Amino acid sequence: MKRALLAWSSGKDSAWSLHLLRQNPEISVAGLLTTINEAFDRVAMHAVRRTLLERQCEAAGIPLWATPIPWPCSNQQYESRITEVCRRAVAENIEAIAFGDLYLADIRAYREKQLAGTGLEPMFPVWKIPTGELARQMVRSGLRAKLTCVDPKILPASFAGREFDSELLADLPAGVDPCGENGEFHTFAYDGPMFRWPVPVEVGEVVQRDGFVFADLQAK
Repeated sequence: MKRALLAWSSGKDSAWSLHLLRQNPEISVAGLLTTINEAFDRVAMHAVRRTLLERQCEAAGIPLWATPIPWPCSNQQYESRITEVCRRAVAENIEAIAFGDLYLADIRAYREKQLAGTGLEPMFPVWKIPTGELARQMVRSGLRAKLTCVDPKILPASFAGREFDSELLADLPAGVDPCGENGEFHTFAYDGPMFRWPVPVEVGEVVQRDGFVFADLQAK
């Protein structure tokens, strides 16, 4: 059985990737790899509190591989931290890292370049699944998520904190990817078939920072 890490943003695409990987009897997910903003102790980009991330990983039943990164973080600093993770993974008999990328070829190529020569195989369990179909399948399956970050240049700020559900999908403006693959929004998955129990959350303060709108999720 191949032991793999899963790059874990705390969002729905990561959660669905875990769901699919668990259906493959040849794969064992040994850890959830998350980059943490050192300055704020939150998930990078999604801005989810570390305490919620830890509860999420506990609900998934998989150890968290937290990787702190500075803020601001240069690409060189980021790659240096990821290189350290790859070395640790190989030392612990990990053979692959899976990513929840959907269709952005340049991002996939970057992941593959990062892992080249490390001894780790890149895997893309949700690659090229049509995002409209995928979003509806997620909702039907019982996956529950809230929007933690919105790009107000693309999506109204009022979407921050909303539930990722059929109503939201119907309300998305034309041209917005149903899974937010182009950075329109990011999510925090708190329930679904990939979790042993739900992670109770509520929406706290909504703030605008660095050109994005963030909904601060808190544990109930």
